[in-house]
Amino acid sequence: MRSLKCFSPLSSALVCAALAATLAGCGSSYDPGFSRRPRFQTSAPLINPKRDPSFLAYAVPENDLHKFPATRSAEFAVHGIDVSKYQGNIDWEQVKDSGVSFAFIKATEGGDRVDSKFAYNWAAAKAAGVPRGAYHFVYWCRRPHEEIGNFASIVPNEPDALPPVLDVEATPTSGTCKRTLYREEVLRDMKDMLTQMERHYGKKPIIYSSVDFYQAILHSDALSEYPIWVRSTKYHPQVRYGDRKWTFWQYRSDGRVPGITGAVDQNTFNGSADHWRSWLAHQTGLAAAPVAARPTDDRGGKQLIEEDPAMLSGGEKNAYDKAASAPVPPAAVQ
Repeated sequence: MRSLKCFSPLSSALVCAALAATLAGCGSSYDPGFSRRPRFQTSAPLINPKRDPSFLAYAVPENDLHKFPATRSAEFAVHGIDVSKYQGNIDWEQVKDSGVSFAFIKATEGGDRVDSKFAYNWAAAKAAGVPRGAYHFVYWCRRPHEEIGNFASIVPNEPDALPPVLDVEATPTSGTCKRTLYREEVLRDMKDMLTQMERHYGKKPIIYSSVDFYQAILHSDALSEYPIWVRSTKYHPQVRYGDRKWTFWQYRSDGRVPGITGAVDQNTFNGSADHWRSWLAHQTGLAAAPVAARPTDDRGGKQLIEEDPAMLSGGEKNAYDKAASAPVPPAAVQ
């Protein structure tokens, strides 16, 4: 899962520019084949006329931004991870012993791609006692029933699994899919996919969204009847998502967890340990393990970036790599 830049100012009305798109899918965390610049055709209202370097609107006054760093993730009690083949061979027993409370695992992409580590991760996480759910990465040039048909053919319908996740992001590197994302069309397709997921698994799916996708497509409470899992690695979600209630927050893409070689996405649940126990029992019937001590987030200001280090431009990437504590992205695992 990843976040990209997309907005540029057009007029005093603060609407996003009409932009062309090429789309593809790759996975989560450090994808070495990834490049930048998704494209949307939308009229997303931007709340603040001033933009940060990513050209995305703030939902809080800029002079208050220092109050909302992503390191506030440490205020939350329950933490987990999301993984794909790019995390390689995971030792799930070590992951569980480290205090990870949940995991979302990439299963499928588009109409025919399957993550090569899904079957192992799905079984091994359960064996280790880590509550886990599966996510589907949308490739916007396949029809909704093909997308969800692929997911349903791979992910077992197990009562003790977390709700399924629809991962919606714009991906500009495809040589085969050149579709501009029009808001009305995308919301219609998403609703179709979410309905199919809920019908098959009997649980209301979760939407995963990057900042740019949210502000272009999901703004103004679109599809708010579904829980949302938000990404924001620089700021607290309130900055980027305003008052939208979120269930999970992906706050870090360069995390370190025992049992995983290299970087991994880290997430938190929006609630106390008691709220988590209640939510988990309702969704899965599982009893939550005791919540571990909260992880320490010691990132400095220069490390609170909106994108994964592997996705930065050359100059930005070089500057990031020079930081004393900058992580080294892992090599891709085929």
